[in-house]
Amino acid sequence: MTTSTTAESAAAPLLDLQALVVAVRRRRRLWCAMALLGLLAGAAVAVLMPPPPSAVTKVLVVHKEDQPNDTGTLIRTDVELLQTTRIAGKALRALDSPEDPEDFMRDYRGTGLTNNLLQIDVTAGSDAEAVARARALADAFVADHVRRMQETAKAEAKALLDQRDRMKDELAGVNEAIGNGSPSSGPEASAGIESLFARRAELTSRIADFDQRAAEARTGTPKVAAGTQIVDAPRAVRHSLPKAAATDAAIGLVLGLVLGLAVAAVGTVVADRPVLRRDIAANLGASVIAELPHRSGGPWQRRRTRAARDRLTTTLARTVRGSAEGVSLLELGCARGTSVIALDLASALAPQGPVVVVDGLPGPHLAGRRPKPGEAPVVSGERAAAVTRQERRIGVGSVAPGTAWTDLQYLGTRTVLVVRAGHGSAAWLHTVARQLADQNIAVIGVVLIDPDPRDRTDGTLWDGLHTALRARSEGTALQHGAGRRPSDRQPVWAARVPDNDQEGR
Repeated sequence: MTTSTTAESAAAPLLDLQALVVAVRRRRRLWCAMALLGLLAGAAVAVLMPPPPSAVTKVLVVHKEDQPNDTGTLIRTDVELLQTTRIAGKALRALDSPEDPEDFMRDYRGTGLTNNLLQIDVTAGSDAEAVARARALADAFVADHVRRMQETAKAEAKALLDQRDRMKDELAGVNEAIGNGSPSSGPEASAGIESLFARRAELTSRIADFDQRAAEARTGTPKVAAGTQIVDAPRAVRHSLPKAAATDAAIGLVLGLVLGLAVAAVGTVVADRPVLRRDIAANLGASVIAELPHRSGGPWQRRRTRAARDRLTTTLARTVRGSAEGVSLLELGCARGTSVIALDLASALAPQGPVVVVDGLPGPHLAGRRPKPGEAPVVSGERAAAVTRQERRIGVGSVAPGTAWTDLQYLGTRTVLVVRAGHGSAAWLHTVARQLADQNIAVIGVVLIDPDPRDRTDGTLWDGLHTALRARSEGTALQHGAGRRPSDRQPVWAARVPDNDQEGR
């Protein structure tokens, strides 16, 4: 027995995904409400907080170092240069605006579309102001870019020309040495003259090369200046309110849905409220004998609910009719439904004799209702003690937190638990099973209210009485009822199994 329980505990997963999915689906009101709230919030943001007036322009930027395999480093550098106080200050001076450059930099941004195409987006108080600011920024950037390229070309050309002048001075010295050469002949004199001529030829070639490179450096600047220009004139950006509202609403819907699902999942894991048949039966130590939906929808659903209620009443009446002990219905999270089940059961048992419903519910679900003609009388308090033995008692009570456990045995020594799925935590279901066992109240079965329609788990405990906590408390009842058939006292599925100590005798 202990080994089997340990094996079952070890096989139980840390997180039951099936139970998690079912619990999250049951809380669809929460995440649907949050999705709807996100939808409305997104639409409200688009309506109440429209985007400010903005303008956009595009600038073609030519770099002297452009290469076909450039990864966008140069255009990213241009984007960062656009976000500098120098460019912002030049644009503000062109606009004659006293605004601080740091504040102005928050109102625009640059985006590199390609390696040579820069887009500038500007926001302002009006469309006209946004267009003017975009033009001033584009002009300031183009002028700054051309100036930087020119200064770079001038510096490069100057360095090349300085190097050329040094080569010319050295060439002049070589020419002078050649002109002052000794007319004497000999191997050494001939070698010296040849080296001077070779050096002069080398210097002449290098001087011509520096002249060409300096010319190319100066020639590159006009190409950069002519190529860098505004290719898309600044224009105001038109904002469509329906489109913005639809976009923001869709974003809010998705965010709200994701947040709602996350909250539902976390709440399910933290609360640990069983919703599957197998989990509720395992925690209560009793099998699920019937199910009823919590709410009736359309006509077809109401018809199915009525048929399920009739089947439940027939099952309970068959069980109670063959029992000489008092039977009670104890609810957890469904007091109104339990009171209706009790009245239906009393009506079904009325032809066999007088029936009295003993009200032990904390609320006015039974005591505060108007009795209908032909219904069984409902008594509570001191009047319950005056019920004679000839009258069949059907007790109705609650096992919700705050229950007076010692009073439940006066409602009946046998009980049917009417539990709403997902209402009680696993710890509380264990508490209910333990308290009922301590009070010597045998649990006939569990009626599950509001089950998940997609639940395919088995709610029957085939060895329930062998492992349930109440098995020990029913030993005496088994001995007293040894002369009766199991079907006279309970359903066939709940036939009692003898205890281990009895088997060993």
